[in-house]
Amino acid sequence: MHIQLITQAVQDIQCDALLVGAAIKAPKQNEGGIVLSATAEAVDKLLDGLISERSADGEFQGKLGEMLTLHPRGRLASRRVIVVGLGPQAQLTAQSLRRATAIAARHAQNTGAQHIVLAAQGNPATPHYTQAQVEGALLGLYKFDHYFSTREENKTVSRIAVLVENSSAEDLQQALQKGRILAEATNFARDLVNEPPIVLTPTELANRAAAMARRVGLDCEIFDKDKITELKMGGLLGVTQGSAEPPRFVILRYRGAPDSTNKGLALVGKGITFDSGGLSLKTAAGMEDMKSDMGGAAAVLGAMQAIAQLKPPINVTALVPTCENMPSGTSYRPGDILRISNGKTIEIVNTDAEGRLILSDALSYAAKEGLSPIIDLATLTGGVVVALGSFMTGLFCNDEQLSQEIISAGQSAGEKYWPMPLDDDYNEQIKSDIADIKQTGGREASSVTAAKILQNFVGDAKWAHLDIAGTAFVETKKPYQEKGATGVGVRMLAELALRLA
Repeated sequence: MHIQLITQAVQDIQCDALLVGAAIKAPKQNEGGIVLSATAEAVDKLLDGLISERSADGEFQGKLGEMLTLHPRGRLASRRVIVVGLGPQAQLTAQSLRRATAIAARHAQNTGAQHIVLAAQGNPATPHYTQAQVEGALLGLYKFDHYFSTREENKTVSRIAVLVENSSAEDLQQALQKGRILAEATNFARDLVNEPPIVLTPTELANRAAAMARRVGLDCEIFDKDKITELKMGGLLGVTQGSAEPPRFVILRYRGAPDSTNKGLALVGKGITFDSGGLSLKTAAGMEDMKSDMGGAAAVLGAMQAIAQLKPPINVTALVPTCENMPSGTSYRPGDILRISNGKTIEIVNTDAEGRLILSDALSYAAKEGLSPIIDLATLTGGVVVALGSFMTGLFCNDEQLSQEIISAGQSAGEKYWPMPLDDDYNEQIKSDIADIKQTGGREASSVTAAKILQNFVGDAKWAHLDIAGTAFVETKKPYQEKGATGVGVRMLAELALRLA
């Protein structure tokens, strides 16, 4: 994708679609109407007030994501103009601009545009909003079409320009690059999740992590089954018993502060490349999208790609345990006891609660290395979907400052994280009569008890667990994104690394 800043008179911009913005005017004494961005206002004048006229007629009101398509008929060099609503002017944020740009860019692509120009914000441009427009466009244009026998190449945007007053301004160039890096890393994670499980096996996930690491300059280590056995990772080995596919344990290291004595941040991602439920078999409907059960791993790998390119002065280590959870004569069973690498034992109750087992080994590894804070991401429980739906990620954290930093970084990325309890009272639900911990605490507060299990393996580190079961994968296509993987967590983690640095 070719992306650049341009400085040009609006009437001279040659492109397939020029995207301009309009917001809802703040009401004053019963006044309504819209407020045009600077570029939209220039277009309106060139078209003899056509945008204002359509607004006055009620055809376009400026609601977030609402669109009005105009054909200049030679008055502008652009083939068409798409006016996109930004919502109430008083509530304009980077996220609303990001969302509106994604909607308009997707619409332009679906109508055959290959070269689009972004001017939803208008001039003068700010770095914050320039970044948001680039992110929005690249996230909105994403589609996973690798497996169609014929692909519509003529319906793919290949060039994006952002209209600014000064295309050589360093802060705007940096904003463009940051937006591109964050969006491309998010789309990399989305690709991983959307891949069919017959392709993205644990071995292939490790291979793609290694290829990405080579591309952006990260150190990479991959443990095979023999090394995992040597490290006594009983959770990872137990879950993988029923599968013909061998497990892998991926370690990526970014050394942004090589002289620091602080070992730095750890990012841990659940990497179940397919979850059948094991012997506690899921229903057919419940299994359909279980290729997405490695959404946590994908988010961590995408974040590491972005961090390596943004180069914050901080050390970051990513840990990804990956395997399949399958039923067979060699599967682990309810009633088994598994010993995690830190020595603690877990009584198995339900083989479909496998994510906490492989995460326990990864968290133990991070704690043993002295990494802090530790942040894990996992499509872990249906309980968090019941509690928060698909709009917010459940946030469990043992440190209030870290919790607030994650929420703030999420706001910057346009993602919502909601604090959940970690009270010790919940420990009663995971007490076992025959092992240190019971694998599940039952239906009540299931997302909380899952987090409490993980807390047993982080030692003294600051730690946050993000349950992305409701936010990592969407079932329906939306105006701003495809059905499937969302890439949640990638941009938040990269933003967090920048802030912690």
